[in-house]
Amino acid sequence: MTRRMILPFVGLLVVGAACRPASAEEKTLFKKTTPFTILTVTENKGVRTLWFGKAFAPESIVKVGDPDYVEFEYVRAMFTGLALVEEPKRVLMIGLGGGSIPSFLRKHYPKLTIDVVDIDKDVVDVAKKYFGFREDEAMKVFVEDGRKFIEKNKEPYDIIFLDAYGPDNIPYDLATKEFLQAVRKAVKPKGLVVANVWSSSCNPYNAAMLRTYQEVFENLSIVDLWDDANEIFLAVPRKEAIDRDAFARRATKLSKEQKHQFDLGAYVIWGYRDANARHPQARILLDKDKAIKPQE
Repeated sequence: MTRRMILPFVGLLVVGAACRPASAEEKTLFKKTTPFTILTVTENKGVRTLWFGKAFAPESIVKVGDPDYVEFEYVRAMFTGLALVEEPKRVLMIGLGGGSIPSFLRKHYPKLTIDVVDIDKDVVDVAKKYFGFREDEAMKVFVEDGRKFIEKNKEPYDIIFLDAYGPDNIPYDLATKEFLQAVRKAVKPKGLVVANVWSSSCNPYNAAMLRTYQEVFENLSIVDLWDDANEIFLAVPRKEAIDRDAFARRATKLSKEQKHQFDLGAYVIWGYRDANARHPQARILLDKDKAIKPQE
């Protein structure tokens, strides 16, 4: 499988991935078939990688004991959303994987309430045993379907991170208009939804995903990445224009204050763009159309 391969949807809720090839120099530490996928943990020079199924794209890369080690560019770019929400208090993460995102947030925001949802109990067990992930009083993992969790949620979040992937793409049920409407209700009026989406180079549903976000949220921006494989959607439930330069300054300031090992502002300067222009031929993804292929 190459990153330009046509990728079908799968009906699983698991953590997201970067659309990139795997390393061939890793030893296997763990492998298990779960009710949802095949979990594999590999290690190379002290860095551990989590894989789902037979995918060539790793799901999570962690250096155990170092939450500041963030391998994926797309994960770093997702953190730019922190610069758009003033003093976030509650965050929701859909998909645990190796726990790199919530672990990073815990270190830099010790008072933050973090809820993490993953449908696969074995993923949670692996994150704790092999990747050093730890729950605490304010960071909890819920073994549930992410969509059902959001649909029944009663207390809104400041930021919702959507990084849910199967071996091949985002599960269809986590990309539809109906799902995103539930997400919009679950985020505060001044909050933000941050989503990792594979770009059109390896995702035949990219245009439809973009169009569906536009249909639900009042304002949509994207942070592109250098590798042209991932796009970070920044969805806002209000009509509020985002000034790129001001956004970049806030992001750089945040990185300096939090002593990140990377500059969030650089991702904004290089890749930020407004994404509100609607493609006239792109379809909106609906629950009832699950069987329809991308070109239809």
